[in-house]
Amino acid sequence: MAPGLLDLVHLTTWAVCAVIKLPQLVAVLKARSAWGLSVGSLLLELAGFLVFLRYQIYYDYPLETYLEYPIIVAQDVILLFCIMHFSGKTKRALFYAVVFWVGWYMLTLQKWIIDLSMNLCTFISAASKLVQLQHLWQTKDSGQASALTWGLSAYTCAIDFFLFMLTIFFSLLVLIRFIIMLILNIWVTATILHYSKTKKTD
Repeated sequence: MAPGLLDLVHLTTWAVCAVIKLPQLVAVLKARSAWGLSVGSLLLELAGFLVFLRYQIYYDYPLETYLEYPIIVAQDVILLFCIMHFSGKTKRALFYAVVFWVGWYMLTLQKWIIDLSMNLCTFISAASKLVQLQHLWQTKDSGQASALTWGLSAYTCAIDFFLFMLTIFFSLLVLIRFIIMLILNIWVTATILHYSKTKKTD
């Protein structure tokens, strides 16, 4: 791929990541409700992102392969706080912040810890999507869940997969993660759209 085109792909990915959670944040703030969203799913997603980010930094992966993750993490933190606020559980947000802060530093205390965490990272991230799916199936209502946010997540996974295949830093663990996350993000998006359509029909 031509360097100019590759740079353009990177820029579009970062641009999407810069606003990826905004549709979800707008929906929550507008409704002043987090109905349809699973706190457990968001916590697992945040944990998965932090482990993946820490792993890439620890092994000196090229910055362009993970630059979007700090942006997404920051948006996830804001979204989590909003959900906690509208659920009347703001004090719990501080507890979660301390847990994630301690975990960030513990991950690299020993090489085996970060390697084991990365092995579990895909399961953690996949679990976050499955928890959200289960929540949607149980309530049969998309509520404030944003199909646009999940659709953008699927897009970034597809681009990350494509870009990763062009790097020399091959890792089967990372490759499997991208594929699984792409499939699950598409599944959640389709489920939200399905229940949104069903709600409008009713």
